[in-house]
Amino acid sequence: MHILDTDILTHLHAGNPRVINHLQKIEDSSVCITVITKIELLQGRFDFLLKAATGNELKRAQQWLHLTEELLSQIVVIPFDEAALNQFDRLRRDKKFKKIGHADILIASIAHANRATIVTRNIRHFRQIPNLDVVNWLN
Repeated sequence: MHILDTDILTHLHAGNPRVINHLQKIEDSSVCITVITKIELLQGRFDFLLKAATGNELKRAQQWLHLTEELLSQIVVIPFDEAALNQFDRLRRDKKFKKIGHADILIASIAHANRATIVTRNIRHFRQIPNLDVVNWLN
């Protein structure tokens, strides 16, 4: 299983050829995102819409929101299950991971519980977590 982080999903949505090429090469057909990535994407689109200062910006923001909702309807979203909740509690107790962002800990918890590979450009934070497979498709 490959879990796309928010940055990679954004590049995929924009048609980045490197991300598309990697996606086509993987044997594992289960590519997904976490509920955290879904929240981050929608939150960004909602903020863009709410901060629009002109009619044209509102129109563009609404179009982006619609396109993002279409994208999200086509990809599996992995929620928290009991194993991911346990991983989260374990990682949050470990002082070594205090510098890792909260969203990254949440994503790592889901990935670890599902024995999944995280696909991200932000490999530095994720690689601090033992036994977590992390790759960057933008190389």
